[in-house]
Amino acid sequence: MPKPLDISNPSDDICPICKSNRYLNRDLEFLINPECYHKMCSTCVDRIFTSGPAPCPVLHCGRTLRKKGFKSAFFEDLGIERECDIRRRVNEVFNRSEDDFETLLDYNNYLEETECMVFDLVNGKGKVKQEAEEKLRRFREANRGAIEENKNARLREVEMGKRKELEDKEMAKQRRLAAMREEAEEKADVEKSRKQVLDQLATGKGNAADITQQAHKIILKKTSARRTLGERDAAVSAGTGSADGEGLTIRGLKKKVAPVAEKPYDPFGGVILTPTRYVLRDDYENQWVDKSVKRDPKHMAGGYSLHEYYGRAMHDAFSGLEIFIEDEMRDRV
Repeated sequence: MPKPLDISNPSDDICPICKSNRYLNRDLEFLINPECYHKMCSTCVDRIFTSGPAPCPVLHCGRTLRKKGFKSAFFEDLGIERECDIRRRVNEVFNRSEDDFETLLDYNNYLEETECMVFDLVNGKGKVKQEAEEKLRRFREANRGAIEENKNARLREVEMGKRKELEDKEMAKQRRLAAMREEAEEKADVEKSRKQVLDQLATGKGNAADITQQAHKIILKKTSARRTLGERDAAVSAGTGSADGEGLTIRGLKKKVAPVAEKPYDPFGGVILTPTRYVLRDDYENQWVDKSVKRDPKHMAGGYSLHEYYGRAMHDAFSGLEIFIEDEMRDRV
């Protein structure tokens, strides 16, 4: 008697119903139904389910199956195949994106709830699995409009991505053709100028060096004008080619912002340390400074800068301005 097929350990290339072997029939195709994931050959599927729905022929299963529900398994491990199908079915209902939530925490909680439901549907038994199925059904019924809207938004986004990709390919093709035309025209101009130089040299009119230099100037001028025109056409194409055709807009998508150029590292975090009440000079003419500071050997030690002394002295002199202790004491009272 055939045993129930264990989806975690699928049997070899033998049909559990008719015992057909792929070794004897190389064209043998195995199909599964997402209702129970029991594998059987296509011949058994046609023989049993062509006339209408019928119970699964695998022993101890008995689930009602339909022919249109059978498909070829993508994974060899039917357990993985079942989990992927369940995830696809859950994601069709829980199809919201991060843009639909106010905070990242809410979106992460939403993803966690989705994963918990997938886990219950894949590994749950009895009541746990029934509760997960019921929760999925109630959520689908309560949010049918939003689910359909999100699905259509994803389809439009994919369509716009494909359209943008085709436009980019077409623009790249046009640029290649323009470069080829420019190269051909440039070669033709060089050949034409060479013939003109040879004709002028043959007639003996003018200096040979002047004639050659004039020909080079003409070629450079034509090449520069042609490249300028090509860059202008490319800019116009870039400005018009990326439009969202027919004024199509997608709600919920974030606007793409050009990345800001990274600024050099500032250890002070943007705090401006330049004094605003005075200008620090490199040197000061003061009698006391000349006698007591500049001539003092202690101030001439290695590594000491008089500029630091000037800066500290000026900071101490101006740091207390516009600070009135009486007003602060009055405000405290």
